[in-house]
Amino acid sequence: MRKTAIFVDVQNIYYTTRQAYGRQFNYRKLWERLDSEGNIVLANAYAIHRGDDQQIKFQNALKHIGFTIKLKPYIQRSDGSAKGDWDVGITIDVMEAAHNVDRVVLLSGDGDFDLLLEKIKKDYSVQADVYGVPSLSADSLIGSASTYYPIEEGMLL
Repeated sequence: MRKTAIFVDVQNIYYTTRQAYGRQFNYRKLWERLDSEGNIVLANAYAIHRGDDQQIKFQNALKHIGFTIKLKPYIQRSDGSAKGDWDVGITIDVMEAAHNVDRVVLLSGDGDFDLLLEKIKKDYSVQADVYGVPSLSADSLIGSASTYYPIEEGMLL
């Protein structure tokens, strides 16, 4: 069986599914689908830590499914804007995992990851698949994926 590594940009998936559908993504359904297609050897979910009860409950649910949760603190700037970006952390982890797996699955619509997918396909000959909300996924990311899987009604709670 092929070895699969999963990387979830939690904030991106939360906000895009909420904006497009008014619903949440079904991580258990994703896990079941990917597990049936290969051996999941790594599954990281990258989130921002705010410490509220709902968030902790959600993170515990992800852990129960099989994800490792990676947290960064939520930073509120003095101008009212917020910071909580995992792009570099996800990129480093994908690069480290790519030489040990056959397939990388990224859940995000963020076009900043297009170069990463191109690089791991070229340098490591891995399949680089993306799950994202079609109307909110960057064309460059869709184009750089080996296969793009649209998150639609059947993948939502």
